[in-house]
Amino acid sequence: MFIWARQRAQMDEAVLLARFPRLMEWESGAIQPTLRQLEQFAQATHAPLGYFFLPEPPREDLPIPDFRTMGRDSPRLTADLLDVIFTCQTRQTWYRDEALVNGEKPLPFVACVTMETPPMEVAQRIREVLGFSVEARSECPTWAEALRLFIAQAEQAGVMVMVSGVVMNNNTRQLNPREFRGFALADKLAPLVFINGADSKAAQMFTLAHELAHLWLGQSALSDARISEVSDYAVEVWCNQVAAELLVPRADFLDALRADEPLDAALKRLARHFKVSTLVLLRRMWDVGYLDRAAFWRAYRDEEARLRSLAERNAGGGDFYRTTVARVSKRFAQSLVASTLEGRTLYRDAFRMLGIAKSGTFNELGRILGFPT
Repeated sequence: MFIWARQRAQMDEAVLLARFPRLMEWESGAIQPTLRQLEQFAQATHAPLGYFFLPEPPREDLPIPDFRTMGRDSPRLTADLLDVIFTCQTRQTWYRDEALVNGEKPLPFVACVTMETPPMEVAQRIREVLGFSVEARSECPTWAEALRLFIAQAEQAGVMVMVSGVVMNNNTRQLNPREFRGFALADKLAPLVFINGADSKAAQMFTLAHELAHLWLGQSALSDARISEVSDYAVEVWCNQVAAELLVPRADFLDALRADEPLDAALKRLARHFKVSTLVLLRRMWDVGYLDRAAFWRAYRDEEARLRSLAERNAGGGDFYRTTVARVSKRFAQSLVASTLEGRTLYRDAFRMLGIAKSGTFNELGRILGFPT
């Protein structure tokens, strides 16, 4: 059970040994910890205390379909991934109940298509619902700003978009993009998309587009949503096609391409025009035959390394309150704060779903969201 908890938490053995010097003896069964030590170890590994009294590790299953290519090779699910999904499900359940109380009607776009619907048609439907267009994005100063616009348009349409790189507001529990990039929780009243904020900004826009395709199918799903990969799952291939067409319409892209233009120059020009990442553009070049497979992979790996290095240099903190709103979605935060101030939701429950602990923090968050203090 000790080995299971350590591996499930994906914690470095040396780090745990520094805090629990007798861990190897616990794992071998040579000695047993005290109850206090067991409680501390359970807390450190984010495992329920009662699990350590089981005869063998429990089987933990994902509550939503798993379409990750990497997921089939993973020996177990991590505590971070499970806690994020369960937290989002709790928020979704609360929002659905609140929507019912307020008499909100089901959103017509959830589950409005099937995989038989052509991806180009689905992409067009999403554009119409969100008001998402190349022209609107071209007015944004950067493609990072275009991502913020994309999120705002999805939220305006009724989708809660939660972007976080950590579990709740716990900055010591950082999410791993190698484990997952995002997931969708389909619901007619409370559709939800979670984007792994630890991933690059370049990947986040594609993840959002991919997960919206899942919502239009009416399907909850956990995805890796890699721009570069061709998945073994037919639904992931379909969602990738929708996402690519949504972000970079084929007809517009073909019109914008120039023969014999150097690749670096083409990427810079097209990124300014379409306001999407260069990784999406490279994938689109492969899709339309502008690059062959070998050229695509060479360029993709080089560009991915460049963007990763750039992200590391630009990494830094941000405003706590605006970060919190992004992590829980502005739509969800506004609804929760309003319900709490009106007395329908307990402050205790609101604090838990927001990942905060103090009333002063809640009041300041409400002020930022436009509620009188």
